[in-house]
Amino acid sequence: MSATVCAAAMFEPDFSGAEVCPSPNFGVRRDGQKPDALILHYTGMETGKSAQDWLCAAESEVSSHYLVHEDGRIVQMVREADRAWHAGRGSWRGRDDVNSWSIGVEIANAGHPQNLPDFPEVQIKAVLELGLDICRRHRILAKRVLAHSDIAPGRKVDPGEKFPWQRLAAAGLGHFVAIAPIPGGRVLGPDGSGPAVLALQRLLQRYGYGIATTGTYDRQTQTIVREFQRHFRPLEVCGLADVTTCEILRKLLYN
Repeated sequence: MSATVCAAAMFEPDFSGAEVCPSPNFGVRRDGQKPDALILHYTGMETGKSAQDWLCAAESEVSSHYLVHEDGRIVQMVREADRAWHAGRGSWRGRDDVNSWSIGVEIANAGHPQNLPDFPEVQIKAVLELGLDICRRHRILAKRVLAHSDIAPGRKVDPGEKFPWQRLAAAGLGHFVAIAPIPGGRVLGPDGSGPAVLALQRLLQRYGYGIATTGTYDRQTQTIVREFQRHFRPLEVCGLADVTTCEILRKLLYN
């Protein structure tokens, strides 16, 4: 451990399989809020070690409750009862201050700047084990296992389109609907407007995204559709709302 890490107080891990490497970057959850969502991130750094050092350095002013290394090791840096500084600006279902009502898990991966490397099998298994345990203990619903890109679209793109959301959901962690592509039909995109665009915006807002219901397919709408696809339709991350994308959204709302 670095000198910075050693200066932080040790604690017992909330997840029994975790090592502890305390970060000084945390605070009190505001207004007595309890965690009712799980936010998954990638680190966007070259190695898990460099990410851990940064998350545990006071000067970084960032942290996360957990870091899952490439080899599957799980490190807890902030107690789940405390407010880690992992989400930054964002919102979900009209609530901001995401850090006060969520638990953050960083996954060691170099991210889009390095062409989004594949997530190792051992790492995904560790994420699944950790995530299921967190959700069980805090009674977090599947619909509230979110990507960083969901709560901060346009600012964040992690954990990215290579993250195996469908596989995790099949094992009980998270929300996902898989459907075959639907050919043909109207495609909503830039410069579009009218009732169909307004209906799409209302559905996205109802699911949880922070989107203005303007009836115009503006830049914000295109960005949010793209991040929705990054999570729920990773083979078609384009920002255009075709019939398949709209049907996935409808099914998510009713499943």
